[in-house]
Amino acid sequence: MTFYQELQLNQAGSKNLLKKSETLKEKLYHMWVYLVKIAVTMAFCFFFVSIFSILFGNENSIVGVVVLLCLMVFRNADLGIHTGQSTMLLALFFVIMTVCPHLANQFSPVLGMLLNIAALAVLILFGCHNPFMFNQSTLVLGYLLLYGYDVTGKSYQMRLVGMVLGAALTCFVFYRNHKNRTYKRNLKDLIQEFDITSSRTKWQICQILCVPIVLCIAELCNMPRAMWAGIAAMSTILPFMEDMHYRVRKRIVGNIAGVICFTVLYFLLPSSIYAYIGILGGIGVGFSAQYGWQAVFNTFGALAIAAETYGLQGAVSLRVIQNVFGVVFALAFCVIFYWFMSKKKESEVTVHAE
Repeated sequence: MTFYQELQLNQAGSKNLLKKSETLKEKLYHMWVYLVKIAVTMAFCFFFVSIFSILFGNENSIVGVVVLLCLMVFRNADLGIHTGQSTMLLALFFVIMTVCPHLANQFSPVLGMLLNIAALAVLILFGCHNPFMFNQSTLVLGYLLLYGYDVTGKSYQMRLVGMVLGAALTCFVFYRNHKNRTYKRNLKDLIQEFDITSSRTKWQICQILCVPIVLCIAELCNMPRAMWAGIAAMSTILPFMEDMHYRVRKRIVGNIAGVICFTVLYFLLPSSIYAYIGILGGIGVGFSAQYGWQAVFNTFGALAIAAETYGLQGAVSLRVIQNVFGVVFALAFCVIFYWFMSKKKESEVTVHAE
């Protein structure tokens, strides 16, 4: 494996190489490549988001984050269908992420929920056909981030331009990297494969319904940062219930651990470098291959931003409450939904037998 190829590995792949190293020299080499990868990735991410902030305003730095996520994911990940159709779908996804979160914020929580359900239905049914590729962690996360950091007026006009640029970049990189691949399925096949009895479709429906409902409830209860609850719910909804239980536990424990670590750093470090705690969290995520540790370090960036608005105590309280609410509600929703579907299936079998 070349130096460049090793740089392309994810955290789990790099750590697997370290684990399999037979000599100290080999282990030190893989560790050095791993550290270079983290440094290069962090530098590139910081530079990329900074450029978007300069071009489109600090309030639209989140656009840089969303575009960066899409570029980094879809340069390798696909949608499982013909490349041309996938590219058009990606363009549509950007339109949805640009328009629908902004419109939903203009409506009441209930009407906003209905719009969010419709928007997520398109993103998930056509962009997340393979749940184990975790495209929802890019598309739904991007949608929720733009929903949570909504802007108006001139700032929204600049956001439109930024998202158009992001769509063009993502579609170009996606098509270039996937144009030579052969796919046996197309958009029509995705529609035909929708099956309410399959684990995949039930998982998709849970994502489509549960995440907007979580947002709506949080907003009706006047809880700031409702997107935190939505993101927590999205990240824990998986096709198999045992996997969900694992993620719920890790999310809650990781979130509380992250809050404690952030609080310690907040009191130990001078106020002039509070903003860099979020960068420290990004580095930690880069070193984390397991979901639990990712939950710990993801908390840093969120709290670093929220503490400026709500203070340390307010930000910490919101983070814990929103995350616990999001994952517990998601688990309860999916348990009830799966139970209802199993009962419906049993009744249909009984009717057919009679």
